[in-house]
Amino acid sequence: MKKIFSLLVLVFIFSCGGQKQIIETNPETVKNTSNTKTETDSKKIIEIVNYINQKDVKSSLEYLASDELKGRNTGSEGIEKAAVYIETFFKKHNIRPYFKTYRDSFNIKKIIGYNVVGYLEGNDPKFKDEFVILGAHYDHIGTAKEVNGDTIANGANDDASGTVAVMEWAKYFSKTKSNKRSMLFTLYSAEEMGLKGSEHLAKRLKKENLDLYTMINFEMIGVPRAENEIMAYMSGYEKSNLAKQLNVYGGSEMIGFFPKAKEFNLFMRSDNYPFYQEFKVPAHAISTFDFTNFDYYHHVDDEADKMDFNHMTNFINAMIPAIEGMVNSVSKEIKMNNE
Repeated sequence: MKKIFSLLVLVFIFSCGGQKQIIETNPETVKNTSNTKTETDSKKIIEIVNYINQKDVKSSLEYLASDELKGRNTGSEGIEKAAVYIETFFKKHNIRPYFKTYRDSFNIKKIIGYNVVGYLEGNDPKFKDEFVILGAHYDHIGTAKEVNGDTIANGANDDASGTVAVMEWAKYFSKTKSNKRSMLFTLYSAEEMGLKGSEHLAKRLKKENLDLYTMINFEMIGVPRAENEIMAYMSGYEKSNLAKQLNVYGGSEMIGFFPKAKEFNLFMRSDNYPFYQEFKVPAHAISTFDFTNFDYYHHVDDEADKMDFNHMTNFINAMIPAIEGMVNSVSKEIKMNNE
């Protein structure tokens, strides 16, 4: 597979509210837009508009993964602070609650959990009743084995990284209004307790007859893969054409197949799975953690300072045209492969 972010040249210009980064990408997946042949025709070029600011990504992640939140265990004071932070972010950027409030609450024995659900209505009357869900879990495990006096499992990669990505996409689409379909930005708690938050929300939305087109869960996107690997992989890759369509919409080979995802059955181990179970539509998890590039899973050293913010920001920006293609296609091009 081609290296997605091999740098050809970097330019900084201000256009449409963001900087543009010109990169070399897979020549098989990007069409040459020039009518004139040149020596570089074999190296197709795309532009990524950097609408998302790395400073904002870093600021949000550093707070969500700070010691103040004490590992964001479901039912704790720390996860309450995380929920308030996300709600405040949604309000600031004009993302409405989907329910009466942002919180979708549920009980696990004596523990009260709550997902945070933001809503952006589609701008096209023909498509606004169809929904795309972008999600991640904002809880973590609270504490872990002590290392050098530290017991707080901050969960920077797992999954403050995915949470921040969803928040940034919410901000982007709220600002640009570039979505024909309606969008839900869903942050789950109790993932670490067995996908309980996403399970509750999926069942609730199914009961309410939500017309769900696609769901993508973002899990551990804070560290890059090796340079010779595709940027990210998708669990359940063979179950639908979602990855292939995202690559088409995004203009490059960004999302691929990862054998270990199938070997470890990751499709059933993340918050996409309850949506697949309830709706039987393309619902997958996308990740850049591949078991070789991060040593601190459920570890006290899963800290903000271990994150690659340049990679995170590049990933969030690169996904924008792919998501735009998904929410704006005039037909439901993304389908389960058995249909």
